[in-house]
Amino acid sequence: MMDAGRYVGTLVAFLLIVGLIWWKIVPPLRRIMREKQETIRRQIEEAKRADERLAEAERTYAEAVAEARKEAAVIRDAARADAHRIGEEMRLRAEQEVERIKQRGEEHLAQQHQQVMRELRIEIGRLSSALAERLVREHLADDANRAATVDGFLDELEQTSARAGEPAVATAGEGAS
Repeated sequence: MMDAGRYVGTLVAFLLIVGLIWWKIVPPLRRIMREKQETIRRQIEEAKRADERLAEAERTYAEAVAEARKEAAVIRDAARADAHRIGEEMRLRAEQEVERIKQRGEEHLAQQHQQVMRELRIEIGRLSSALAERLVREHLADDANRAATVDGFLDELEQTSARAGEPAVATAGEGAS
């Protein structure tokens, strides 16, 4: 009967802890994750816009090359080589700029991911410690709970020493074994 009561008490305490975590910790964590996901989504959109700018630059480049070819028919061979060189430089710069923007976005994303993980670990640790401390204090505030905890600890010590072949520790009110 005593084991069933202890089991039910432990189960109720566990369910209370789970309920408290679900009620107090999960909503802020979800909010933080949604905010971070929104930040990441915006960064991905910025990267897509950079890709669009690259495509526009490539179209502009293609148009510039086509125009340069039309003019090249009229202009000497030297002017044609210059136009091509300028077009290549523009494309190269555009590609370098897009690559630089992508790299910055990826680095920023990685940094934010690491920062979010650090913040979450710190917050979860802090909340877990506070919750555990409060639960232990509330449990031990009652004299009956405190006595039951000490008795349970002594019983466990007694069982451990009995298994190890050592003499059992005498508890208050009992004779030496």
